[in-house]
Amino acid sequence: MSNIFNTDYVDLSSSNNLLHDFFQIIQNFDKMNIKEMEPTIKNINKNIFDGDLSIAVDELVNLIFKGLNEGKDEEVLKRHVLNYINNHNIILQEIYDWLLNNQCNSNSICLLGYFNFYGIEVNVNRQIAIELYHKAAKSENNVAQLNLANIYIYGKGTDKNYDLAFKLAKNLAEKDVPNAINKLGYCYNNGIGTDVNEQKAFELYKKAADLGSSAAMSNLGWCYDKGTGTVVDKSKAFELFQMSANLGNSYGLNNLGWFYEGVGTDADKQKAFELYQKAANNGNYIAQYNLALLYENGNGTEKDISQAIYWYNASAENGYPYAKHKLEELLDV
Repeated sequence: MSNIFNTDYVDLSSSNNLLHDFFQIIQNFDKMNIKEMEPTIKNINKNIFDGDLSIAVDELVNLIFKGLNEGKDEEVLKRHVLNYINNHNIILQEIYDWLLNNQCNSNSICLLGYFNFYGIEVNVNRQIAIELYHKAAKSENNVAQLNLANIYIYGKGTDKNYDLAFKLAKNLAEKDVPNAINKLGYCYNNGIGTDVNEQKAFELYKKAADLGSSAAMSNLGWCYDKGTGTVVDKSKAFELFQMSANLGNSYGLNNLGWFYEGVGTDADKQKAFELYQKAANNGNYIAQYNLALLYENGNGTEKDISQAIYWYNASAENGYPYAKHKLEELLDV
């Protein structure tokens, strides 16, 4: 779940050697077989000047950075990237070819990694994406470092590396990057690369939430709901879930839906269904599971086993083991 924090005190002063450690790890990564992607021989449209695409690349990376700090979900952020490209009349193939031919600065390298990670104009190739992110991270590219921290926390496309994830998050948290502060809170909350420290997790979630991170708002709400690093306050949890949901965060939507099932407020199964559906459409695997449960049992909507199977399958494909078990039950596998 997500976390947030409100604090004037965060002990981030114990990292004098942080950058040295971080770049040492990056250098060690270089010893792996990193192959630079081959430039394409295709021509770029003569009506598009290199400078124009260079500006577009910088704006796209800034858009991603802003979205990450606001707590936008991966699928939502990807749609924003595609909308920017479409609204600026840029042909996907042309910008992808340009990126292949212009791996000359950290933004172009990072965006090429982003295209490979999410399968934009190319088949998904997370190994290449990670290699490109590491190359951009060596130049202290913020988006590359944030994406690597997320990758190493969850093991997306590679093995988990909690130590590196923690160092990446801490490095950027010291620069007051909201997404990194929220991630650092998650690390302290779950013992990722450090000892569990619920009080520090709460403080960091609060700080990131105060800086506008909807993901941190949801995480902070979870702290108030469970009494993690603070006292239990269901009304405060509900308020934070509502704030996060209003900003479109899928975890906030899911958690608010959970409350509307009667956990922390008066039950409204139809409202819970609507909230789960919004979060599920944004790729949230927990909401997909919860939505499938409502379809299976006919709560908040008509019973529909085919829809239940569809959403259990979506959740299972996103790695949720409980959804896989439910799917096996319904299909008698």
